[in-house]
This record gives sequence, structure tokens and C-alpha cells, in this order.
Amino acid sequence: MDPTTDNAGKTGDQGAARASLEALRAEIAKAVVGQDPAVTGLVVALLCRGHVLLEGVPGVAKTLLVRALASALELDTKRVQFTPDLMPSDVTGSLVYDTRTAEFSFQPGPVFTNLLLADEINRTPPKTQSSLLEAMEERQVTVDGTPRPLPEPFLVAATQNPVEYEGTYPLPEAQLDRFLLKLTIPLPSRQDEIDVLTRHAEGFNPRDLRAAGVRPVAGPADLEAARAAVAKTAISPEITAYVVDICRATRESPSLSLGVSPRGATALLATARAWAWLTGRDYVIPDDVKALALPTLRHRVQLRPEAEMEGVTADSVINAILAHVPVPR
Repeated sequence: MDPTTDNAGKTGDQGAARASLEALRAEIAKAVVGQDPAVTGLVVALLCRGHVLLEGVPGVAKTLLVRALASALELDTKRVQFTPDLMPSDVTGSLVYDTRTAEFSFQPGPVFTNLLLADEINRTPPKTQSSLLEAMEERQVTVDGTPRPLPEPFLVAATQNPVEYEGTYPLPEAQLDRFLLKLTIPLPSRQDEIDVLTRHAEGFNPRDLRAAGVRPVAGPADLEAARAAVAKTAISPEITAYVVDICRATRESPSLSLGVSPRGATALLATARAWAWLTGRDYVIPDDVKALALPTLRHRVQLRPEAEMEGVTADSVINAILAHVPVPR
């Protein structure tokens, strides 16, 4: 085969994959109004094989957003409502005794899916929260000493209410660090809220996405082609050093008791790379790093109590660091 033709074919495949993933925004917009940053974050997480934590007050379409993404990507999805009495086996699965065969057989839990919606994950105690740790990090579940691999692709999209709400259990740092991105879902603008109510008045049913016109516009093959292209996106030594300088600055900030770990730096490099590819480039620039810094790092830092009392937020600290760390030219 002519290598020139082969390269052109690969470029065409990458272009088709990018176009199909970009079409997700328009498709999800049929069900969810005004949440483009969250949609983009979910796509970036899929490209990086990461997981997403969605935070927002009840009623801002966090669950609907994930369901619409699964429909538009033609992925298998399952939902778990996390409650105070949920057991780890309710998530991962368990051994069940079969009276006919007099043997124990494994009954898979809802984690065996492509896109797991962990709804209100901070409503359940830490023991059950931690049941997701192995699944998120190792992409497998071990029951009775036997590891069982999870399907590919696999993404956990966990929603949580702000920690000041009653009946919540803050996620431990070890589990927060397993999430590639933390996306905040804001209340809609006045016009967006008017659009939401207008859709409902016209008969929109959030439980019937097919009737809303949401159709699959991409699939696992597109995702694999996109991941292969992202892996080839060039990163210069200057960009790598820039990411390291940002993360090291968080460890020296007087407002933070916990800075970003090397795993967080790796995550920022990966998300910036995915964003660069999504925007049509085969190389990373400093603006890509800045664009993904907040969602990638905000849950990996911890404020000092005195800074929190003064109204300082993780986002404000990261923004100040981005303003002061020298940008490579």
C-alpha cells in the first residue's frame, strides 16, 4: 500500500472521529440547555479514559446530562442511586448461591457497564464510596479473590451535592484524586431557564430522550480512533515544564494545605492534550493547559481553614497561580 494514501486515510479517520465527537454537543443540546462546558468535560474524560465528578445543587440536569451523553454515544449505561444504606456489593456485584447447582455464581453489579452514573455519591458512607476505587483505577472488580475486568470503554460519572447540604459524606482525598475532572454545574441563566420551561410546556419528557430527538452520533469505534489520535498529539518540553511549574506552585501556596500531586500533573497534561486535539490541533499550546486547569486541579487541592474563612476558593487560588506562573513562548 502507498504510505501516502495510508496516512491520508488515517487523517480522514481522525477527522471523522473529531467531527462525530463535536456533534455530541448539538445532540445533547436537544435534551440539556446551556451546559456546553460540562459536555466538553465529559468528552475529554472519555478521550483520556478518566472519570468525572459533577457537582451542583439538585435540579440542574446533572443526571439528564449523563443520560443524554450515553444515548448520543450509543453506550450501555446504568444508574446507581447512592443512599446511606447502600452496600458495596450493591455496586460491584456478589456471589449468589444457586440451589439447582449447589454452587455459588457471580451476579454482576451495575458497575459492569460502559457509563456508570453514580447519582449523589456523597449521600453514602465512605465504605460504599470506596467500593468504586478499584473499579475506577484498575478497571476491574475483585470478588472472592477473583478479578473480573470491566467493559471498555468505562467511565464513572458521579454526581454530588455541595458538601454543605445535610446528609452528605465528603469524599476522601484518595477517591477525589481518582476523578480526572471535577465539573461544576451552575444554575442556568435567565434565558436558559426560560428555554427549559418552554421545552417542558411543549411536552419535553426528560425520561424519553428518543422522543426528544437524541440519536447516536458516535460510537466506540469513533472513540478508539479519537483516543489513538490524542495519543499522537505533540507535547513540547516547554509545555511539560509549564504544567509542572503550575502544579508545584500549588504546593507552595500559603492558602493551601494540600497541593497537586504528580498524578494531578499527569492528569493536566492528558486533558490539555485531549482539548488540543478536539480544537483541531496536533500539538499542545499553553492556552490548552489554562483551559483545563480548573476542572482538572480544583478537587486535588485543599484549602487551609483560615483561607476558607476569608472566602478564598480553590478556583481563585488556581486562577492566581495561572496568572503568575510564566507562560512559555
